Amino acid sequence: MGSKRSELYFVFMNHDPEYHRLRADRTKKGASELDLYLSRKHDELLANTLGAGSYNKTLSLVIVDGFAVEITAAQANVLRSANGVRVVDKDQELA
Repeated sequence: MGSKRSELYFVFMNHDPEYHRLRADRTKKGASELDLYLSRKHDELLANTLGAGSYNKTLSLVIVDGFAVEITAAQANVLRSANGVRVVDKDQELA
């Protein structure tokens, strides 16, 4: 049923007051702090939820609290039930 082949998924997080506080700071320092905060937050979620080396995070998104990651369908299902995750969607090409 679940493919063992990795595909690109987008993961979006639930409301996080710290994200909104940092995003409101429009200074260069604030933008840097937001980038670092999100990268760490997303890396920790993946490390605590999926096996080390079993995924490839390609980017963290700043406009929304989310990230892109190459994972299997089974790993996507695990992430869907992780604390703090709102949505996990597979990337799709639009015709």
